[in-house]
Amino acid sequence: MGGRNWGLLMVLAVLWGGSFFFVELALRGMPPLAVVWCRVAGGAVVLGLMLRAAGVALPQGWIEWRAVAVMGLLNNALPFTFFALAQGQIGGGVAAILNAMTPLMTVLALFLLAGERPGPGRVIGLLVGLAGVAVMMGGAGEGEGWAKLLCLAAAGCYALASVWGRRLWRMGIAPMAAAFGQCLSAAVLLLPVVLGLRVWEGVSAGAVEWAAVAGLAVLSTGLAYAIFFRLFSAVGAVNVQLVTFLIPAVAVGLGVAVLGERLEARHLVGAGLIGLGLVAIDGRAGAWLRRISS
Repeated sequence: MGGRNWGLLMVLAVLWGGSFFFVELALRGMPPLAVVWCRVAGGAVVLGLMLRAAGVALPQGWIEWRAVAVMGLLNNALPFTFFALAQGQIGGGVAAILNAMTPLMTVLALFLLAGERPGPGRVIGLLVGLAGVAVMMGGAGEGEGWAKLLCLAAAGCYALASVWGRRLWRMGIAPMAAAFGQCLSAAVLLLPVVLGLRVWEGVSAGAVEWAAVAGLAVLSTGLAYAIFFRLFSAVGAVNVQLVTFLIPAVAVGLGVAVLGERLEARHLVGAGLIGLGLVAIDGRAGAWLRRISS
């Protein structure tokens, strides 16, 4: 990748890593579901304006919109909700580290649902990553255990979304149109729940909390999707996945520096094991070592 694309990758890592920071701030004055709904609804507005400016066509017909709605459930509504609920009990840095299990779970989802058999490197990566999760789950305090399970469930949703997303590409739906459609669908799907539970009655947000929600919608959702798909088309899916290595570092850095979060030794050990698992799945480090040893 060239310098410009590396720069965009770093920006994307900051935007997605910063989402855990924004959620942490927003939760101080808003219930989790209110934060999530504002994020997806605001993201849909931002992406809709981008689509209109670019002249990109929307999904057409019931079949395409149904596929997009399922994507919105798996890639937005469920994981965003799970992470927001979890961050009421654990810090954003820990949540981001567990989110890094997404590529590992994607390997498992592709094997179970699409019949793609992983190579030895990916199997090893998955096992090492699971060992990292086991280390992080150990010694959890009251409420932390289920919160970490919610983070893993969110990563599992992202993995399922990766498999389901192939249908959208085969249908020829433009990536930005799919991003808009899934945010809009997530907002529609969550609206009855938000209204039924009267979550707005629990909102006591001030300027900081609303600014965090705006950051989630505009930066970590709308702008992040735009950068992601630009990178995807420029450097390919494999290179874009490098952002997975950077997101936890950003989230942990912001949590420690700004919010005063503290990571325990088991979190660092678990993060290291998950990182090694990602390196094994990525495969490029092994290929480089084979080249220099030959």
